[in-house]
Amino acid sequence: MTRLTSELAGFAAGPVATSAAARLIAALSVLDWFSVGHAGAEEPVSLIIRDMVLSEGGAAQAHLFGGSAAPARAAALVNGTISHALDYDDTHFAHIGHPSVAVIPAALAMAELHELPLVDLQEAALVGMELSVRVGLWLGREHYQTGFHQTATAGAFGAAAAAGRLAGLTPDQMAQVFGLTATRAAGLKVQFGTMGKPYNAGIAASCGVEAVQLVQRGFVANPDAMEGPTGFGAIHHGAGDSDAALDGIGETWLFEQVSHKFHACCHGLHAALEAARSLDIAEPELAEMAVKTHPRWMSVCNQPAPTTGLGAKFSYRTVLAMWALGYDTARLDSYSEKVCADPRLHRLRDHITVEADETLSETQAHLSVLRRDGQRLEASHDLMEPLSLATREERVRAKSAKLIGTQASDEIWSLLRTGGSAAELAARMAE
Repeated sequence: MTRLTSELAGFAAGPVATSAAARLIAALSVLDWFSVGHAGAEEPVSLIIRDMVLSEGGAAQAHLFGGSAAPARAAALVNGTISHALDYDDTHFAHIGHPSVAVIPAALAMAELHELPLVDLQEAALVGMELSVRVGLWLGREHYQTGFHQTATAGAFGAAAAAGRLAGLTPDQMAQVFGLTATRAAGLKVQFGTMGKPYNAGIAASCGVEAVQLVQRGFVANPDAMEGPTGFGAIHHGAGDSDAALDGIGETWLFEQVSHKFHACCHGLHAALEAARSLDIAEPELAEMAVKTHPRWMSVCNQPAPTTGLGAKFSYRTVLAMWALGYDTARLDSYSEKVCADPRLHRLRDHITVEADETLSETQAHLSVLRRDGQRLEASHDLMEPLSLATREERVRAKSAKLIGTQASDEIWSLLRTGGSAAELAARMAE
């Protein structure tokens, strides 16, 4: 067995010493995942995927967002897809993907199937999300730039790790699971902007559950299918940097650097919006604004004059004009055709310019603002700047309250922090 597979399998199946910070951030990610999934349960892609699974029937092993229950691997498919339907879930920039939507649905389905407590679910989800980040580092940027969606590829290994841990697999069995996952993990960036993107997350979650359930039954795969000249990494344009992937595993929790979305739009816009939070740019005082961003985002989220809510989520000029006009960029209903048609927004948007700056990283943005009184203001923000745990908790819980209501959000958070069963969380998910 190669070093990569051996160490990942040992980490996934063995005892871990989790940090208090990692546990809190993982709990916040479960709350965040629950909230965006619940809010997205009636999206068109959500209705389609749930209808397909329910039409097939099968054992009611795990609950679904939006109601009813299905076999565990089908539930993971549905809940992974639904929780990524709004694209409002957490992101890890080292992983280059969304950890929660691939891992948590697999962990919850397996925890519910085995009637496990929430503390076990949260630990397994943390281990799985950490492992998905590590696999993302191993695959590297070329894998992503080639066209693979790491939420689906690296995420499938994280889902398998979480599901396998909850099933009580040994390290040798976990290696078999990773070998089988290597032949199933899939997802392409060409699906971005379509229902195929959230489906990629569902595929990853379902793959993890399926691989574990097969290995539990004695299914045998090549445990070295990740590395080697014809392994997953080589075939999928992975960098194959095992040292970077394994450095400090089990001691340093890279997942602590996860970035939660606090604005309901493309993550490429968030650094600019966070910079705007620190400036006095209310519409009456704003004369001009110049935005500098990494060149990558110019082709991703720089639509100049969108007319739809979806288009607004990919437009620097629109979201910054929205912010100056007092629209709440954390609310889903702020992104609408009505808002895009606001004549005040049109006037303000025309005074905002966007340009690429190669000196900035992908997580940075810089704003230069001219007020009508002649005062010039400057602000920069880097999404990699750590938030204090108290601030992160406050902002994730505030976002959750906007999505599912304050009472429901507080109840879910209390459940996560005080304990209970995975079945209790799942039952709330199906409401």
